[in-house]
Amino acid sequence: MNVLGNHLLLELKNCDREMLDDLSQVREALISAAEEVGATILGESFHKFSPQGVTGVLPIAESHLCVHTWPEYGFAAVDVFTCGQTFDPNQVAEFLIEKFGSKDPSIMVVKRGIMVSDRVEAAH
Repeated sequence: MNVLGNHLLLELKNCDREMLDDLSQVREALISAAEEVGATILGESFHKFSPQGVTGVLPIAESHLCVHTWPEYGFAAVDVFTCGQTFDPNQVAEFLIEKFGSKDPSIMVVKRGIMVSDRVEAAH
C-alpha cells in the first residue's frame, strides 16, 4: 500500500471534565497542538453545545485536527489526520492527551492511501 496519510483516532477517557466543556480551552488546545508541530492552520470552526460539550475542526494544510467532547463522561474523541511527512502526528496526539488530562488514552492508527499493484488487468 502506498500510504498517502496517517489518521490517528484518539479515544481520550478520564479527561478533565471542566476543560472538555470550555470552548476556549478546547480551541486553544487544538491550535496550540498545530502550532507546536509547525502545521499550517487554514481556518477553524468550533461550537459549544447546550447543556454541555464542544466540537471543533481545525483544517490544516497537512489535513485536519478534529475534536468532539462529552464532559459528562470525561471523554473526548480526537482525529489527527496528516498527509505527507512535515510532522509526526504522534506528537500532536501526545500534546492533546496531556492538554485534555486524559488518564486513559488509546490511539488507533489508520494508514490512508491507495493500493498499488504491479499487475494490470486487461480490459475485455
